Amino acid sequence: MKILPSNELSANLSQPAIQPLLITGATGTLGKAFKRLCAVRGIETIILNRAELDITDVLSVEKALARYNPWAVVNTAGYVRVDEAEKDFERCYRENAIGPAILATACAARSIQLLTFSSDLVFDGNKSSAYVESDQPRPLNVYGNSKRLAERDVLIQQPNALVIRTSAFFSPWDEHNFVYSALRAGQQKQAFQAADDVLISPTYVPDLVNVSLNLLIDEEKGVWHLANQGAYTWAELARLAADMAGLDQSFVLPCSMQAFGLPAARPSYSVLGSRQGNLLPSAEDRLHKCVMEMMDKLREEPEERIALAS
Repeated sequence: MKILPSNELSANLSQPAIQPLLITGATGTLGKAFKRLCAVRGIETIILNRAELDITDVLSVEKALARYNPWAVVNTAGYVRVDEAEKDFERCYRENAIGPAILATACAARSIQLLTFSSDLVFDGNKSSAYVESDQPRPLNVYGNSKRLAERDVLIQQPNALVIRTSAFFSPWDEHNFVYSALRAGQQKQAFQAADDVLISPTYVPDLVNVSLNLLIDEEKGVWHLANQGAYTWAELARLAADMAGLDQSFVLPCSMQAFGLPAARPSYSVLGSRQGNLLPSAEDRLHKCVMEMMDKLREEPEERIALAS
């Protein structure tokens, strides 16, 4: 955390005395997680929603950076609807590729560090071993291509930027993730279809955020892969979570990814490894902790909410 020199304070009293960490995407899973964990770690933060900071608007970005004078920016904003992106591609590219490049340009001009996130969906799945940072991106869908372009353009505009590829979030803080949905179905004794022909790297959001912050503070740069260690199909992940929760696994119905009829193609293999260092613990270890917290939340859900989810 950096402190403004006294001459800068006197020149602009509207800026905070302590330079904050500026976070975009206040309403998303990652944005909320960064806010929570920065508070725990005592990191001064300013977190803004789209109305307060639109990363696709040069003027909006310039105003925010001038007003808050952050020591770093964490970009968690972006378009996340993988299947809708196939038709809504203009908005997807604007929010996922153009926006981060605008941020990178503005941050570079002010010597402000930038952290932005990418995805395992930049890969085509043709490997049989974990993808590492140096592997060539070859996305199969619009969303993945928007992330590929963001990686390229951010690092062109700001070579010292930190770009983190990650995958398949799970967290007790977010009910809109695969593991939570599987456990809810199991608790309600409802069938739950899950692909058994796609291998992914589950990522525990608190681990991702804490290690990302460490890398940012250490002024690391370039592309890094952060995912918890282990490779699972979606069906295996659902069954493992069910077993940890003490649920009968028979509610999990394995099927092919093709059976879902999704508009966006997915790689059949997108497991992330790293040559920078495996900084996150095993997915199974974190899943055990997370499942217990999720089950506690599920037991507290009001009946009306359970009915709507079913």
